[in-house]
Amino acid sequence: MKDSTVRGDEMNKTEVLQTSSLFAGLLPEEVEMLAELTQFRSFDPGEMVFEQGDVGDSLFLLLAGSVEVVRRREDGSEHIIAVLKAKDFFGEMALIDKEFRSASIRVKTKVDMLCLTNENLHSFARVYKNGFTLVVINIARVLSIRLRETNEKLTDKM
Repeated sequence: MKDSTVRGDEMNKTEVLQTSSLFAGLLPEEVEMLAELTQFRSFDPGEMVFEQGDVGDSLFLLLAGSVEVVRRREDGSEHIIAVLKAKDFFGEMALIDKEFRSASIRVKTKVDMLCLTNENLHSFARVYKNGFTLVVINIARVLSIRLRETNEKLTDKM
């Protein structure tokens, strides 16, 4: 993962996390701890946040800007799967299944984001087991929505 500019607390991370579906339903003290655990990152257009096949250990919450989810085909060509924008998150699959990244993330417009590593998430889990469970359920909800959308797209092509 390329690490571009990492700035200090330029925003209230707690307020940002409270608006994300990823952290919906958490108690204020749980959100506060997660805010302390996240790191602010900034990337410029064209930069890669991570590449398909990389080992993944973190998820990202977009604060501003947009990124493309890009899947490389066997022939080397690229297919843009999705464009994500502020409040979307990505990279969560690697936290769940501990597999290699299934796609690349390329920055489309300048982005600011928060990063939560696997280690940070497990530190949170040791203190707030119920909060951790809720975060995992929230991730599962989003993965379910994405899978349903993919199924619809595949059905439309048949």
